[in-house]
Amino acid sequence: GTRGSALARTQTEYVRALLQARFPDLPLSVRIIRTSADRDTATSIRSGSAVGVFVKELEQALLRGEIDLAVHSMKDLPTRVEPGLCIAAIPEREDARDALVCRDAGGLELLPPGALVGTGSVRRQAQLLALRADLAVADIRGNIDTRLNKLHAGDYAALVLACAGLNRLGYRDRISEALNCERMLPAPGQGALAVQMRADDPNRHAVAAAVHHLPTAIAVGAERSFLRRMGGGCNVPVAAYADIEENRIRITGLAAAPDGSRVIRESVEDFAQVADEAAAALAGKILARGGSEILRAL
Repeated sequence: GTRGSALARTQTEYVRALLQARFPDLPLSVRIIRTSADRDTATSIRSGSAVGVFVKELEQALLRGEIDLAVHSMKDLPTRVEPGLCIAAIPEREDARDALVCRDAGGLELLPPGALVGTGSVRRQAQLLALRADLAVADIRGNIDTRLNKLHAGDYAALVLACAGLNRLGYRDRISEALNCERMLPAPGQGALAVQMRADDPNRHAVAAAVHHLPTAIAVGAERSFLRRMGGGCNVPVAAYADIEENRIRITGLAAAPDGSRVIRESVEDFAQVADEAAAALAGKILARGGSEILRAL
């Protein structure tokens, strides 16, 4: 099961190919399922009612037995998994960074004062304005092709999109500047996929063995744990990125005021075996420094 956008279908085909390589005789088909986000393209995804709009119908189809697997962008999946379901596998992560896509040549520093930048993410907005308070930011909806068309029509001077989505759709050359994590932290789980199944499905361990990537799973698990402890979802100005090197994890997180006037950023390093504890420590540091005030004010 998958959403019908070009990116969702591409991501699902990637997982299907991994499974087919491991189980060449297994018949695998893809079912397109329309989600709340596909039906309502007007409501801002920054809205508090937007939690789960990209995944709810897929989860319901799983619970009804209409599909056996659902492939999601990890950053769209709420941190609390629906009862009766599980994340069976997390494939190897794509580029986690955000990308600036400009209508004209240049990067962030070359945008003129007052240039209008489109993003549907308050997290991106907050960090963008912290870097360039002289820019204007406006909400944007639609899939990647729709957003790129609006850019080239002149509705925006630039967009902020995920490198992963652009790369997967073959739009790597559209990236004006890949914003490194020192400048803009991604959403928890950005660039990663989640393969969701029924928790009692006897085949879930075989699926995991075929597509699961442990270092990605540890890193993404820490980022999602941080987000959960911050009390946020995918539409709050909270960001995190974890990096695994040998048996160590370094996780960096932040909370920011939507207008970019205040950014609280911290990092924690520990053994990968205690990634969840590291995420908890990181959330505690940021909340204590004023992150709780930022989130209460939303």
